[in-house]
Amino acid sequence: MTTTADFFQQTSKVLTVAELTRQIRGTLEARFGAVWVQGEVSNYKLHPSGHQYFTLKDQRAQIACVIFRNAMAPLRQALADGTQVQVYGNVSVFEARGQYQLSVQILQPRGLGLLQAKFEALKRKLDAEGLFDVARKHALPKFPRRIGIVTSPTGAAIRDLLNVLRRRAPWLQILINPARVQGTGAAADIAVAIRELATANENWLPVDLIVVARGGGSIEDLWEFNEEIVARTIVDVSVPIVSAIGHEIDFTIADFVADLR
Repeated sequence: MTTTADFFQQTSKVLTVAELTRQIRGTLEARFGAVWVQGEVSNYKLHPSGHQYFTLKDQRAQIACVIFRNAMAPLRQALADGTQVQVYGNVSVFEARGQYQLSVQILQPRGLGLLQAKFEALKRKLDAEGLFDVARKHALPKFPRRIGIVTSPTGAAIRDLLNVLRRRAPWLQILINPARVQGTGAAADIAVAIRELATANENWLPVDLIVVARGGGSIEDLWEFNEEIVARTIVDVSVPIVSAIGHEIDFTIADFVADLR
């Protein structure tokens, strides 16, 4: 027969409420991280501090949500009860109440594409870091002698570029560093190709300018130019970068960080 004293002796440690709640929080944050969730807004409240609180629910469950004051750009349309939304955020625990919640970083009307939401989130992030500032960008050389081009060797973009350059600047020396410009993993290829051209070695002399080019397409087709690895590579290299991606109406993250579009 086990006595109460025996039972407590077998327990390695008696946790405080705070300790248990902190462990639960750690487990939830490690297990779920950031997630997309969709549902209906209810119990919306705007706190005087600027934080926004609401419940996200469907027919079977609900979860508390918070948008901290500086977590997102101002919403185009104020939240209201009954609104159907998709949110992206981190699962956590508000320890003071022992309540799990979602700390929201992106909020969009239900049905808006996830790619567009990712685009807007990265755009806000890099803009906040100052990577779009004109003062940060390199001046283009007035009379470049050698230019490098990063693009697909078989696409229409390289043919168009070469036709224009040969007609308008036949004296230019052109170095093409081929890269995949579409499909999973192409962003890493583009970043490597840019760095290779920006670094002189025994195979080629330094270039004065690098053009990153691709023909037009859908947001899915152009997506690799919206990846953070491409943007940060463009910012990091010392050679001026010209972005020539898509049609005039197409915009990518690479356009915003490049020295000229």
